[in-house]
Amino acid sequence: MEQKTLKVNGMSCGHCISTIESNIENLNGVNSVKVLLSEGEVNLNYDSNVISLDQIIHEIEDQGYDVE
Repeated sequence: MEQKTLKVNGMSCGHCISTIESNIENLNGVNSVKVLLSEGEVNLNYDSNVISLDQIIHEIEDQGYDVE
């Protein structure tokens, strides 16, 4: 399992949290995702043999957020 914290811009409310958490959690290979709105961070726990970090970042960006 890999753990990674991403800096994500554009998150501003509870809807942003639920959108990211629900969409990313449903990806095959993602064990857990936690949005820290006040920090502008997304904490991930995922299996890098199943899904790449780039795929996760792409999914977050597809939802309209900017990953640094």
